[in-house]
Amino acid sequence: MTNKTPDSATLDTSDLDRYMGKKLQDAIAFEPVAANDIRRWVQAMHYPNRLHYDRDYFAESRFGGMVAPQSFAISTDDGHGAAPACVGKIPNSHLVFGGDEWWFHGPLIKPGDMIHNERIPFDYVVKETGFAGPTCFQRGDNHYYNQDGDKIATQRSTGIRYRPDLAREMNSLTETEEPQWSDEQVVELEEKKFQWIKSLHDLGHGKRLLGSVAEGEQLPTRVFGPHSVASFATEWRAYTMTIWGGMRRRTDMGDLGWTDEMDGAEMDGDLERLNPEQTDGAYFGPSRGHLFSRYAQKIGMPRGYGYGASMGAWVLDYLSGWAGEWGMVTYCNAQYRGPAFVGDATIMTGEVTGKSVDAQGRQVVQVKCRMENQNGTVMATAKAEVMLPAA
Repeated sequence: MTNKTPDSATLDTSDLDRYMGKKLQDAIAFEPVAANDIRRWVQAMHYPNRLHYDRDYFAESRFGGMVAPQSFAISTDDGHGAAPACVGKIPNSHLVFGGDEWWFHGPLIKPGDMIHNERIPFDYVVKETGFAGPTCFQRGDNHYYNQDGDKIATQRSTGIRYRPDLAREMNSLTETEEPQWSDEQVVELEEKKFQWIKSLHDLGHGKRLLGSVAEGEQLPTRVFGPHSVASFATEWRAYTMTIWGGMRRRTDMGDLGWTDEMDGAEMDGDLERLNPEQTDGAYFGPSRGHLFSRYAQKIGMPRGYGYGASMGAWVLDYLSGWAGEWGMVTYCNAQYRGPAFVGDATIMTGEVTGKSVDAQGRQVVQVKCRMENQNGTVMATAKAEVMLPAA
């Protein structure tokens, strides 16, 4: 295995400058958010918080009805938040999600809402990495609004754009074999999963008060997996953009420079009317490496792998579940170091690191979060601020 960059390695980012700071087309859904859109989302994201799917439960909540989890905002975008971090042509390149920075402004999404997203590319920088040599870290901003003009959230996404040929050469595609879990190990995982689910039930409609939380407090451990092609496909199908005819399709993407084997008409509105199976991202185009190991290996991944946007949702759901229905994640900055692979489990832990008053005068606790697989390999880290009620 080698991590030495070939002397001739270059990455042409010259086309990106013309997009920075310029507004892209908005992401607009054709229909309002439906209750089952929210149910499908939490089911796909392994988030069994009854506030988002149980009719009797959410009727008794402070909201008096169903609300979406904070993570649901990315399901209302036509590119799961990646669009403004993926503009401009980089020849013979590919992209993976590198992280998300979120600011939440207060309103929650509810059934019946019409959400639109304004997207603006922010910046980019090229750095040398052990993964693929010269690598472009491109950022872009998403601004989510409801039909009343209320701003729900701001998301600054990071796209990691690189040359797959260099990723293959430098990393040698180790660990291509899927881990095997015994029946006993699967049962043990299920028991650990339920311990976290039980923590949601234990809090219920109650308040997690600011004064009851101390620096150094450990959040309950969250476990899910083993991940599979089936679970990743379930996640993908929960994104509204993957539903045939579900959203207005962009016409300003242009040639992004994907390699020939990963190129395709993903989310192409014209082709969608003729042959939607070519466009929904599951079978053809740059996203198919998630579900097909053959194509994962073409872009430097050892086997099928999960979606970065889903990892971001896992972090937000983990923090929101701990905060309870009276709390709210106000800020979160998550960095993704590596995806969830087919056959791996995911373990999430968190710790309260302090308390403060944020720029809006809200009392918040600082929390750090860590995501690992069953071998202790770090998948993501995050720092967040969570608003909790004082009384």
